[in-house]
Amino acid sequence: MNGTAVELNLWAVSGILLVAVTTFYVGFRSSRAASTTQDFLVARRTVRSRRNAAAVSGEYLSAASFLGVAGLILKDGVDALWFPIGFTAGYLALMLFVAAPLRRSGAYTLPDFVEARLGSSGLRKLATFFVIFIGFLYLLPQLQAAGLVLSRVMPVPPEAGMVLVIAIVVLNVLGGGMRAITVVQAFQYWLKLFAIAVPTFILCAVFIGNGGTQPDGVGTRLTAATPPTFTEDTKVQIDTPVRLQVKEPVWLWADGVVDGAKAAGVVYWRPEVGEVTVEAGTVLRFDAGTAVPIVAGAPADNASWAKPSSGGAGDLFTTYSLIFATFLGTMGLPHVLVRFYTNPDGKAARRTTLHIMLLLALFYMFPLLLGALSRIYVPQLLVTGRTDAAVLALPTAVLPGIGGQILGAVTAAGAFVAFLSTSSGLVVSVSGVLSTDVLRGRVRDFRVAAVIAGIVPLILAVILRPNDVSLSIGVTFALAASTFCPVLVLGIWWRKLTWVGAGAGMIVGGGLVLAAIVLDVVSRYTGDWAPSFVKQPALITVPIAFIVVIVVSKATHRRLPGDTSRTLLRMHAPDPLGFIRDRDVARFGTAEERSRLADGRHRR
Repeated sequence: MNGTAVELNLWAVSGILLVAVTTFYVGFRSSRAASTTQDFLVARRTVRSRRNAAAVSGEYLSAASFLGVAGLILKDGVDALWFPIGFTAGYLALMLFVAAPLRRSGAYTLPDFVEARLGSSGLRKLATFFVIFIGFLYLLPQLQAAGLVLSRVMPVPPEAGMVLVIAIVVLNVLGGGMRAITVVQAFQYWLKLFAIAVPTFILCAVFIGNGGTQPDGVGTRLTAATPPTFTEDTKVQIDTPVRLQVKEPVWLWADGVVDGAKAAGVVYWRPEVGEVTVEAGTVLRFDAGTAVPIVAGAPADNASWAKPSSGGAGDLFTTYSLIFATFLGTMGLPHVLVRFYTNPDGKAARRTTLHIMLLLALFYMFPLLLGALSRIYVPQLLVTGRTDAAVLALPTAVLPGIGGQILGAVTAAGAFVAFLSTSSGLVVSVSGVLSTDVLRGRVRDFRVAAVIAGIVPLILAVILRPNDVSLSIGVTFALAASTFCPVLVLGIWWRKLTWVGAGAGMIVGGGLVLAAIVLDVVSRYTGDWAPSFVKQPALITVPIAFIVVIVVSKATHRRLPGDTSRTLLRMHAPDPLGFIRDRDVARFGTAEERSRLADGRHRR
């Protein structure tokens, strides 16, 4: 029987500690070469394409990728395939429209690009606000997922995992900024790939070796028109209130509150009931072979799980909104864009993007397989809705004993690497903006900003209620797509863009997404009454943002910057012509570097 008490998993704890120590050591070694503001902001723009691609992939493959994708496959089936597709395909748009011109602009942060292109310090401040907000919003699910991982392998509260991640990240960022984090994240990509690929191969081999059945001979039936079934006597503790679908007769033992009434003993749920509500703190016990009551909103049987949703216009809207958010949101994520400032030139930035797509495609094959296996081996997660734990729970369910514990330790360590890597990129990007736009831009200011960028999200992560990791990330993508995507695409390819139009588009697009976030949070606490477009608003907010930018820019054409033609030439001229002017050199470089820049000699 699956108990609810968390036992100390020495293998997993050892793996997490090894990852933590190794990450700190690699960061410490790399930080010794960092001494100037340019080192901390853009690694002196000397990062070559392959290392930069590994670093971008390392920070991009976050908790949503390592845990969330498999969890969504477990719960939603083929409808969740759009997440890994969108996460990867977003770099195609980035490569075609943004990467090379963005690097040639010479900017060192996203707000700096906005000011360089449109010449408005007020717009730069607005961009600074959204960079910080997006960074904090993206950090929250990383920290919450880190708490989930640590609390599953040892008897500690989730806050312990959050504090550990932030402590390691801030120490590395304090030591060497972008220069140190680049090496750390490149190393962490390959570590994450190993941590998810090896367990996947082994678990699939065990499954195939059993002839496609459970060890007790029960068939998989992933395409059967029935709910999944418990393969052993299972005890489930409900940590947050859930509504469960009942499609098959279910006998169970319950201790707690079910449908508003106290339950203490055997309970029978009839299919005619449709749904039951189980309150937090309730303990449910199911016998082996019992149909799994699945959390409301997910496919109720395996046949529906294996086919695209046919839920009508609402589901179709959600799907296209998700496509918009992931395809276009990538080019608006500050911690991704700042990576392209570290390349030597535009050609290297474009080559970096191509390598990223290859590395991401390789990684995302494995969460899909783990999600499908989880539907067979750990269906109890469908009762609580905490499907993000599928990757962590699957190894011991497939391989009871020491083998499963070792594989579980590998996946737990890989998940922890994901939190460290993504959190590092976010803290670096937010610190760079805080230090240059709020503080004075010195190395000491960068370090102060790093502490702020770590502590504030930590406090919010402890206070706010956790949600599905990938769904939280999806909202962040929607915000990035509705604010920075229109400004970047039009700023690079449309010469008539004005700072007034860009500001109006960011305010309207960002304001609509923020309003949707507030409504969604209120809805979750008051009965989940919000419609689907509130949970995935990008299909509405992104087109509106583009329209507002274009209309307002046309109405304010007299505000067109006087150096527009020169700025666009710099962004689109081939690299060998030498038009690149790195703004970090002009502001933070040595006297000799500024002299070379004034003479037109670009430092490569």
